[in-house]
Amino acid sequence: MKNLVLASSSSRRKEILERLNLKFKVVPSNLDESSYKDLNPEKLVQKLSSAKAREVSKLVEDTIIIAADTVVVNNDKILEKPEDEEEAVEMLKELSGDKHTVMTGLTVYSTLEEKEMTDIAKTQVYLSDISEAKIKKYVDTGEPLGKAGSYAIQGLGSVFVEKIEGSYFTVMGLPIHKLAEKLNDFSINII
Repeated sequence: MKNLVLASSSSRRKEILERLNLKFKVVPSNLDESSYKDLNPEKLVQKLSSAKAREVSKLVEDTIIIAADTVVVNNDKILEKPEDEEEAVEMLKELSGDKHTVMTGLTVYSTLEEKEMTDIAKTQVYLSDISEAKIKKYVDTGEPLGKAGSYAIQGLGSVFVEKIEGSYFTVMGLPIHKLAEKLNDFSINII
């Protein structure tokens, strides 16, 4: 098996790879993302995942690097991680009773071959109507802080998700179906 590196400090991405029984090291990227902010959401997640992979490639040798970037998009606006509880409440009010899109850019990069494959996955997420009291109670748990769009589909935030169209793992931040395809192109088979 080739050496694998996850270019992310995300505990969710790490957990997903561990569930796939892949042996890998975590080497987070220290990429300054501010210069990419003017891109549309689709280009943004692809460019960021690619840049993260290339940034980490300077730190490792003879490896396959997996990098990803995820955004929540509502009405063509990217919803970042909330800066505080008040912003989390506002985001959840905005998403309540509506659908939004979660996009994850995925890059698999071989340092040995200097070969890169980048793709994007999109999932529509439909949230139920959430009362202001429930929003505040949820925000008080602290879970929405540090989460794009102010909710965690794998945590308490799941109680607000009515349905999704697309991959659950895209919302989690690592679209497994796309990852399996890309790794296969590098002669790594998950199954």
